Amino acid sequence: MTRGLQRATFNRSALVRLLSEVAPETSDPKYDFGERLGQWLDFSDALTLSSVLTSSTGALPAAQQTPATAGMAEQLARLRQSLSDAILNDGVFTAEPARVRFPTPLPQATADSAADFSPYHRYYLAHQRDMGAAIAALRSNARKALAALSPAHKQLAQLDIAFENILTARERNLLASIPLLLAKRFAQRYQDHRDTLAADAGDDPADWTQPGSWLEAFCQDTQAVLLAELELRLKPVAGLIAALGAASDNTPPVTQ
Repeated sequence: MTRGLQRATFNRSALVRLLSEVAPETSDPKYDFGERLGQWLDFSDALTLSSVLTSSTGALPAAQQTPATAGMAEQLARLRQSLSDAILNDGVFTAEPARVRFPTPLPQATADSAADFSPYHRYYLAHQRDMGAAIAALRSNARKALAALSPAHKQLAQLDIAFENILTARERNLLASIPLLLAKRFAQRYQDHRDTLAADAGDDPADWTQPGSWLEAFCQDTQAVLLAELELRLKPVAGLIAALGAASDNTPPVTQ
């Protein structure tokens, strides 16, 4: 996937850059973010956002750090590490135990039956469910901690809730399309493998789990896309936690 990374522009997320290599025809044309976001929102969504943005915040006292805010950045780091490890420890090409094991051909499978993308589709969806559940819990905790700081910070937490409610369905649909793009990469990897075989050579699926195989290369493709998706999913909660950190940094020192 190196060629795609080299030709990518810096204004595109890592996930988009990787997917442009997986399926080059799905290029990411430049567009104005505000204009595209406006196409995603209907009139009722606009009213919801307006009500949040125009709600009174009252007086804005200095934000005070609470026990709930302490360690939130560490929780984010642990969650990122845990989910990254779950992606990288595939249980097939690595020795570490796998939370979700990368699929391998069944015993006695033929090359044609083993070259079925369905198990790998389910594998990707399992990781997406894993990421979604874990990140949602941390995001909820970050909102609660932020809302406890001050009326202004509570408004920020409410704005995050509003955006999530408005954009969840579209985000879900877009992320669900990623495995479909990976299916094209799977087919390409398999076809390249077949093209390298001699005309009279057999193709034993048991060999696909050996180092240097086409299936290992596809496993690495999948891991790269999953890691990029993880970083994309973490951005909202990372922003909330950054706001918590900024609030804590501005907390006046306690005098004796």
